[in-house]
Amino acid sequence: MKRILVIFFVLLLLGMFGYVGYYLFSKSQQDPVVYETSKPYKTDIIVKTVANGSVEPRREVTLKPQISGIIDELFVEAGQKVKKGQKIARIKIIPDDVNLSNAESTVNKARIAMEQAKLEYDRRKKLYEAKAISDVEFQQFLFQYEQSREDYENALNTVQLIKEGISSRSKQTTTIVLATVDGMVLDVPVKVGTQVIQSNNFNEGTTVAIIADMSDLIFKGNIDESEVGKIKVGMPLRITIGAIEGRTFDATLEYISPKGVTDQGTIKFEIKAAMTQPEDVFIRAGMSSNADIILEKRDSVLALLERDLVMANDTTYVEVETTPQKFEKRVIKTGLSDGINIEVLEGVDTSAVIKTQQ
Repeated sequence: MKRILVIFFVLLLLGMFGYVGYYLFSKSQQDPVVYETSKPYKTDIIVKTVANGSVEPRREVTLKPQISGIIDELFVEAGQKVKKGQKIARIKIIPDDVNLSNAESTVNKARIAMEQAKLEYDRRKKLYEAKAISDVEFQQFLFQYEQSREDYENALNTVQLIKEGISSRSKQTTTIVLATVDGMVLDVPVKVGTQVIQSNNFNEGTTVAIIADMSDLIFKGNIDESEVGKIKVGMPLRITIGAIEGRTFDATLEYISPKGVTDQGTIKFEIKAAMTQPEDVFIRAGMSSNADIILEKRDSVLALLERDLVMANDTTYVEVETTPQKFEKRVIKTGLSDGINIEVLEGVDTSAVIKTQQ
């Protein structure tokens, strides 16, 4: 029995050694690691920053009425092109009772004063013709009569303006709102029957229509304070509009705000860039858009993927294949990077095979 147990343990021990030997042999026979490689290539490298904003017309005019009243008729609608001086709306005047009463009272007073001056003038005229008074005295009464007549006519015109919005002396009517510039009507926020208020020192007035020149557009957006120091007036921009897919529009930066504003805890600076309305597509005012501001650009330069760089002790190098799957370190000099591609100035050329870093 004892002899059987010894034989069993010996066999077990031999089996264990056999298994370990097989395991080590099989591990040594596994395929070696094959490293992926790539080659330097020619490409354009662009470093840019992005500003969010919208496309707006450069000149946008808000039309206000010159008198208060009710919109009696509208002659245009949004989207229509208009010329300077074209009729936009007609306003029906609702006279203010207090102002009208005061104006009519002024007419009565002016009429009484004129009649009194007329009597004095007729009396002095007879005396003047009889050589009883001098020329100077007669001229004085003539002047008083003409002045009182002028006051009376002015009072009548005031009443007419209050009632009708136009006087017999003036051919221009304040009841008609006219376009002050050529352009397109962007919005008509009032309807027939809407009460409107004239613009004065205490009220900005009711907006009757908004007109803008849609052939002269600008991109208006905001850029973070960390990027504002990298841009300057005259830089090219590429505008991407969310509602117009597959198109970019060129623009030129023409304004950077000297003062920043707080937006969600960060400081933003307003920028403006000039762009034009293309002929084949209509850009509407207020469309949200993004602007790519090109900070630096290199055309057709030697580059490789930035991920394949190895940095150690302030030295930048890559692993270059010398024989199949054998690599050596080679120091290189790099230039502009866009975060993915990096320019190679010295160290390798297009024939080099670079180890891909994992």
